Amino acid sequence: MAASAAAPTPVRKRVVIIGGGFAGINAAMGLAKLPVDITLVDRRNHHTFQPLLYQVALAVLSPADIAQPIRGILRDHSNIEVLMDEVVGFDVPNQRVNLQTGAQIEYDYLIVASGSTHSYFGRDDWAPLAPGLKFIEDATEIRRRVLLVFELAERQMQEAGAHPPLNFVIIGGGPTGVELAGAISDIARLYMARDFRHIDPASANVMILEGSPYILGAYPADLQRKAIEQLAKLGVSVRTNSRVTDVQPGYVMIGNERLDSAVTLWAAGVQASPLGKLLGFPTDHRGCVFVDEFLNPPHHPEIFVCGDLAHVEENGRQIPGVAQPAMQMGTYAAKRISRLIARDFHSDGTGLNEPFHYFDKGDMATIGRKAAVANIKWPFKGRWSGFPAWAVWLLVHIFFLIGFRNRLAVFRQWAWTYLTFQDGARLITGSQDLPGWNTNYATQHDPAAADPVDMALPRA
Repeated sequence: MAASAAAPTPVRKRVVIIGGGFAGINAAMGLAKLPVDITLVDRRNHHTFQPLLYQVALAVLSPADIAQPIRGILRDHSNIEVLMDEVVGFDVPNQRVNLQTGAQIEYDYLIVASGSTHSYFGRDDWAPLAPGLKFIEDATEIRRRVLLVFELAERQMQEAGAHPPLNFVIIGGGPTGVELAGAISDIARLYMARDFRHIDPASANVMILEGSPYILGAYPADLQRKAIEQLAKLGVSVRTNSRVTDVQPGYVMIGNERLDSAVTLWAAGVQASPLGKLLGFPTDHRGCVFVDEFLNPPHHPEIFVCGDLAHVEENGRQIPGVAQPAMQMGTYAAKRISRLIARDFHSDGTGLNEPFHYFDKGDMATIGRKAAVANIKWPFKGRWSGFPAWAVWLLVHIFFLIGFRNRLAVFRQWAWTYLTFQDGARLITGSQDLPGWNTNYATQHDPAAADPVDMALPRA
């Protein structure tokens, strides 16, 4: 009797993951129990919980509360190695990743999830004057500028009896812009009310400038109105249909109108990581790679593009580049790789035709202390605002934080802040220089002729 054909000897596959954000971490965790070797590459050594970055920027939380070393997250999985390096290119035909150090990593499967960065719409010279919020470094720089304004004003008021207006301008009325504006107002009105002797922090004016007709454009109209109402109660002005045409030290321009600004922050746009274009596949205007229903670029089933870097459409609309889709994409990529490997050795095509589907659980944006809006779609449907939405926002964000220590630390700090009206991370580090701050304001303005803290921006 003829001997049966020997079964193929399994060859251990190598999966390379680029990026330690939501998509990359979820992909790594999904692959961790498979017989594969995984290399995760990131130019930073930590995973950042980006939805809470603004709370670091406004001194509620410390960086360590929302960030955790990638090695610490993955330490229990012996088949995962972590490299702190930067990807500078790809050799797609030979299935290699090129690193800044000159090394190359070969892969059987590649997951590219390098995220996004700020987009200044061709005006990169605005970046030093109006920092955005994507990374821990951005958050600490924003914290430095916001807190420094009050310190410089106190010093000038004590020395000369006058200081420039305490105006904060946020460009962009999406969730990040709304969250920053509300948090700045909270700091000025509540948390620093008793800290200064010569200035009144509550006299600060916060304004959101939005180029479109609406803030929170992805939210239903009733929640947009609720958001504006809650911002008004916090003293935040909102100007829609106000497209910024120039950003300079100490002011911004809307057409021919000048608005003085002690601190200008950018929340108006993002663009995909440059790695999208380096892959060599078609991209959209933001640099996102067009992928099919399996998250693959054309004719490359071994490559997966996930998170902010992927242009995925469902029902004629692009899936948003936020945390929930990124997490689901990472999990899906891991599941599909496991099915592809199983097919190679067991000729089992079960599940291979199952496309990626985004399960939209809803959107939430916090506006300030006890203020938020929530468009909830799962596990029940509802549109909430005010305290209920804020409470749900707190619970959801604590749940999704990685690591028990992080959850406990954030809960403890939020409780302390809520009960005592005291922030726990109000530290200024780095330079005491502030772009556009007028150190000669007192000599240029006669305190007897005008209110020294008169606002250049109208209050809501």
